[in-house]
Amino acid sequence: MFNLIGKAPSSAKNDVLSGLTVALALVPEAVAFAFVAQVDPLVGLYAAFIVGLITSIFGGRPGMISGATGALAVVMVSLVVEHGVEYLFATVLLMGILQILAGIFKLGKFIRMVPHPVMLGFVNGLAIVIFLAQLGQFKVMDDSGTLQWMQGSELYIMAGLVALTMGIIHFLPKLTTAIPSSLAAILVVTGIVIGFDLDARNVLDYLKDMSGNADATIAGGFPAFHIPDVPWNLETFKIIFPYALILAAIGLIESLLTLTLIDEITETRGNSNRECVGQGAANVTCGVFGAMGGCAMIGQSMININSGGRSRLSGITAALLLLGFILFAAGLIEMIPLAALVGVMFMVVLGTFEWSSFRLMKRIPKSDAFVIVLVSGVTVVTDLAIAVCVGVIVSALVFAWEHAKHIYTSNYIDEEGSKVYELHGPLFFGSVKNFAELFDVANDPDDVIVEFKHSRVADHSAIEAIDALADKYTKAGKKLHLRHLSQDCKQLLDKACDLVEVNVIEDPKYKVASDKLA
Repeated sequence: MFNLIGKAPSSAKNDVLSGLTVALALVPEAVAFAFVAQVDPLVGLYAAFIVGLITSIFGGRPGMISGATGALAVVMVSLVVEHGVEYLFATVLLMGILQILAGIFKLGKFIRMVPHPVMLGFVNGLAIVIFLAQLGQFKVMDDSGTLQWMQGSELYIMAGLVALTMGIIHFLPKLTTAIPSSLAAILVVTGIVIGFDLDARNVLDYLKDMSGNADATIAGGFPAFHIPDVPWNLETFKIIFPYALILAAIGLIESLLTLTLIDEITETRGNSNRECVGQGAANVTCGVFGAMGGCAMIGQSMININSGGRSRLSGITAALLLLGFILFAAGLIEMIPLAALVGVMFMVVLGTFEWSSFRLMKRIPKSDAFVIVLVSGVTVVTDLAIAVCVGVIVSALVFAWEHAKHIYTSNYIDEEGSKVYELHGPLFFGSVKNFAELFDVANDPDDVIVEFKHSRVADHSAIEAIDALADKYTKAGKKLHLRHLSQDCKQLLDKACDLVEVNVIEDPKYKVASDKLA
């Protein structure tokens, strides 16, 4: 419907112009998330600059944009309220160290375990979150200091400018690609508002409403080196470690899922472990420069990709321009109408949401459709990390349930009169109950063979099930033979270890998931 994610060519011009577009869109987002975390707006803006710059240089995914994010801000707020902003800086420092360790130990590869339905739910959920976040721009502060929805001409002007922005972004690429359509839309709408002196809220109005300070501004100096002013002792560690662990997990999950999404869009491949180190280095730097930390931002990343930003230059440009705005051009940025930035983000929502998932619902298994809806809903209600974990767990349980039903035996009497149970399918915790019901101990002959050539013993629950089966046949006075079990299986069996027929040439070699082998 909307050709938002196009195959824009990579070039230095595209990267620089795309970086400018992203930098403009970063300002209200960083300010908003700073207010969510209840810290000064500059703490959020500095985070957007530091995280954006370092991840663009050292991260594992060129073209991906990182900065201060809402997913982290909602976790930070309780720490700030209870212990103060200095503890936040110490937490961000520890968070970065944990992320660097995740990269060093190559934990980024585990992002491959996230199923595709969870990815779809993640994308759809974040698109909804981005959309809902933009609705706050349609509120204004009344005389009593309460945010109220816009009314009358103010609302009509806002809606009209948003629609104009979206129209420019959609139709301009059909005429020319000389300038990113999002940047052109911001410049045109800003020119219209200033030229016709329209009563439209701008970035400065938003900043004043959110802070309650008539003198609010995004202007500031260069971030200064600052060791967090906290007692560096065990008590402090006990306070900050749980927050740091949660923030590190949320940051890496959001970053690596965004990396995977951009990989699919650009048909290239990023380095997940390098991205972990890059994110960690950025957050360590934030911790010692008085910034709130951050991670990858799917909305700004989509703006960048759509505008032609493919290399590290686009992210570096966005970060340096953002710092330039803070140092030298705060007044110009504060003049940008909120409607232009809202329109850009609405187009991001339209391009990010997987509209094809509605068509897929009728063609994919009901369990996958349920996971898509579940992850989307949990992302909106709670946060991304919980949603992904829930989605992976549900997908794993569905997988286990489906494979638990696939275990069966082919039974026959061999030339020596022994009954052979030829087992097919994986034997693991989910299938052990069905496994036990496959055997007729009471009516079987005195000599029984269980053939594991076409099966795989996966975990310790399977070992216990084999031991229990052997015990039943032993108590019935019958002889049981276990063929083609691995040597590890034999080591783990307690009651049936002597029943395994060892064949050095034919017996399989694989590891069973059990702590006993460790």
